[in-house]
Amino acid sequence: MTGRIIVVGLGPGDPTLVSSGAAHAIAATPRRYLRTTRHPSAHLASPAVSFDELYEASSSLDEVYDSIVEALVEASRDAEAVLYAVPGSPLVAERTVAMLREDPRVRLEIVPSVSFVDLAWERLRIDPMASGVRLVDGHRFAVDAAGRTGPFLVGQCDSALTLSDIKLSVEDGPRVTVMQRLGLADERVFDVDWSDLDRSFEADHLTCIWVPTLASPVAAELTRFAELVRLLRARCPWDARQTHSSLSRHLIEESYELLEAIDGLDGPGGYEHLEEELGDVLFQVAFHANLAAEAGQFDLSGVARSIHDKLVERHPHVFGPPGAEVPNWEEAKKVEKGRTSLMDGIPAALPSLIYAHKVQSRAASVGFDWDDAAGAWAKVVEELAELQEAVEAGPAGSDAIGEELGDVLFSIVNVARHLGVDAELCLRAGAAKFAGRFVAMEVLATERNVAISDELWDEVKATRARQDASGGGPSHAGSRKVALSEPTTGAALDL
Repeated sequence: MTGRIIVVGLGPGDPTLVSSGAAHAIAATPRRYLRTTRHPSAHLASPAVSFDELYEASSSLDEVYDSIVEALVEASRDAEAVLYAVPGSPLVAERTVAMLREDPRVRLEIVPSVSFVDLAWERLRIDPMASGVRLVDGHRFAVDAAGRTGPFLVGQCDSALTLSDIKLSVEDGPRVTVMQRLGLADERVFDVDWSDLDRSFEADHLTCIWVPTLASPVAAELTRFAELVRLLRARCPWDARQTHSSLSRHLIEESYELLEAIDGLDGPGGYEHLEEELGDVLFQVAFHANLAAEAGQFDLSGVARSIHDKLVERHPHVFGPPGAEVPNWEEAKKVEKGRTSLMDGIPAALPSLIYAHKVQSRAASVGFDWDDAAGAWAKVVEELAELQEAVEAGPAGSDAIGEELGDVLFSIVNVARHLGVDAELCLRAGAAKFAGRFVAMEVLATERNVAISDELWDEVKATRARQDASGGGPSHAGSRKVALSEPTTGAALDL
């Protein structure tokens, strides 16, 4: 059985602008809810339960909206009808109403009132249709205005933080018109420079701004970058020769340079280096997208749209109906891509330790795994014994020894996974540590004109240990430890 919710608008602020239909619905529905009492016409719905406390107790607006919807759905189950009153018009910039319209558990009736936008058009003396105005939520300005130059009427400009986000989304914006408390006795309409948008006046929940035009659209940097890639392809001989295949090694190299930059984040200029390397990887992505566009397949916008839609689809617990469960990622991808096995789709060219981790994670996703690290460690001991037997049986370099050594390494990756560390990064860090100590030993040997020896190695090792203990030791490339969260229940992984 679906509940019945009647949504009414309380207008932009002046009680005389509330429609007669909304007033009639309020009078006819005794069980009433208010999104907020912070509105000049909120008293018209009194007595009513407000959701003001949710704004104080919740960590995000999304959490507030989810809680409001759930409360209204629950209230509608045991009442003939409940009334939900919102500021302005229910059809303009009202996220909770949009969510209720999509919820199959309720029947929604909407009774509009005048919106703040109606008063804004009059104050600005414009026809929104003739002017091609885009209405934008201030909390989503960087997303909703992306790639456009305006004009924009921006609502929900309710705080200095929101105004700051709007200002920072454009490098140099125009002079804008600020409109506050339209239709009330203390209404204000005035102009401010873009640079003063977040510091020249006090924003409130009845504040909106008019942006007549932007010289550069929001997200102009990405648009300009995509155009640069096309230009290089057309005019640079090297770029013109490239294919998807010829670029592949560059993508691998840039990816490893990015990993090194991540390793060095704690060092001087760490984030500057990270920004540079991320740009190099982005260039590779944009180049491949440009090649695909030349083939009439897709462009960079298509890449962004594809990953956006895929992430939304794979997160039903975030974007789906209330109560949706977190999916089993690997099972979902298996169905989505038509795979017959969980092992399908693992790139064979992955570094061996990463490949082993991926294989184990796929199996663990359906419960085929050790219960804890102790079981995985016992398997390492067992595989070491089998390796020793193969070595003793000889000869050196035999297939039997290679197979057993592979089993040992695979088992060690399993232990690393259960301990929440990345075996690939751990081995890289261990190798980098050895290389650093070896270089230091070579320096000592040269300075003293002696041969490399175990004694010099022990000296370097002790020196490095003292430096690390005092916090003065140099960082190693590859010293990063990445925690992993994989399912670890069910049967053991055996070979």
